[in-house]
Amino acid sequence: MKKDKNKNNMKYIIIIAVLLLFLLVYVVSGIINLIINPTETFLIENGKISFEEQVQGYIIRDETVIKGENYKNGMSQIKSEGEKVAKGDAIFRYYTKGEENLIEKIANLDVKIREAMEKENPLYSNDIKTIDNQIQKKIYESGQLNDLQKMKEYRNELNTLIAKKAKIAGEKSPSGSYLKQLIEERSGYENQLNSGSEYIKATKSGVVSYRVDGLEEVLKPSNLASLSKTMLEDLKLKTGEIVATSEESGKIIDNFYCEIACVLKNETMNEAKFEIGSNIKIRLANSREITAKVEYIAQEENEKSLVVLKIDDSVEELINYRKISFDIIWWSEEGLKVPNKAIKYENEDLAYVIRKSVGYVDKIYIKILKQSDKYSIIENYTNAELKEKQVSEEEIKNKRTILLYDELEI
Repeated sequence: MKKDKNKNNMKYIIIIAVLLLFLLVYVVSGIINLIINPTETFLIENGKISFEEQVQGYIIRDETVIKGENYKNGMSQIKSEGEKVAKGDAIFRYYTKGEENLIEKIANLDVKIREAMEKENPLYSNDIKTIDNQIQKKIYESGQLNDLQKMKEYRNELNTLIAKKAKIAGEKSPSGSYLKQLIEERSGYENQLNSGSEYIKATKSGVVSYRVDGLEEVLKPSNLASLSKTMLEDLKLKTGEIVATSEESGKIIDNFYCEIACVLKNETMNEAKFEIGSNIKIRLANSREITAKVEYIAQEENEKSLVVLKIDDSVEELINYRKISFDIIWWSEEGLKVPNKAIKYENEDLAYVIRKSVGYVDKIYIKILKQSDKYSIIENYTNAELKEKQVSEEEIKNKRTILLYDELEI
């Protein structure tokens, strides 16, 4: 009996050893197969794909150049670059002859006037108190500025307030007093300065710019028919170059819209059904995406066309430039994003993916909404759509759907 029992134990041991051996062989072969043919997986997430093209564009604006008679004298800006103005506002002025000498005389008199005012009896009129408060406020605000043009404006306003205070003080001083004489002398120099200056005013409302490049009458909306690829290239403009500031003239820009001329391939335009009146997304250098409208199309050589796009957003950000680089976003799609190598085809018209989940493998038919070089945006078919694709009733009945965070075999 004992001998039979030992035989049975040995038999069980052999069986267990064989099973363990088979298991070991299976595991090792699986590992070897995984090394030779590794299985990749991809976790489905929401994403976005797009087809974009970087192009060079020429800025076309409705601009009115303003130039006075005394442009050789140099100019002083009254309105800052990019500042909005109304028709009739003074934008800048040309210096008068001998202005430096007059300014120096006025500055010297201002010092003498302040000294004389300090020696006279204190003035406590409400007008003087109001002006003193305004002066203190301007001094504080100017200390917070880092814009050179604004600092100049504050300095001019301070000088005006000080002169106004001195004038009131002079009026209250006795006739023939030293202070009154200084103030009258200053007024005389100030009248000479103002009467000799040529002030240039806005002829229409818009945005002020001093970046005048001589192309204002060439690249304007009314000249679209004269544009061509060759004509634009002959301008020899550098992409992204900032237009230099003029010391002789300024201009008023219509800030409600501008246009961008560029050259595009006919094939791409046809695929996108790109025509006059179409809207398309573009991305500027600041990474902002805005809508542009196709305003004009003219056929060029080599299967290309000259296209003019109209925009009414970010117009003021383009004032500094005449030629820019930007992206045309021909299309974009958002949704369930999968790599193209995870997609298989039952036939040319029916795609599917393999989903892995806790040891189970499912074949799932998918509809491809948009496809780029590497990725696709997909969604599930409806039963009716699968029936149109001639998928069997049994498969439709047992169909699985793709979901966010599913794991796909690649």
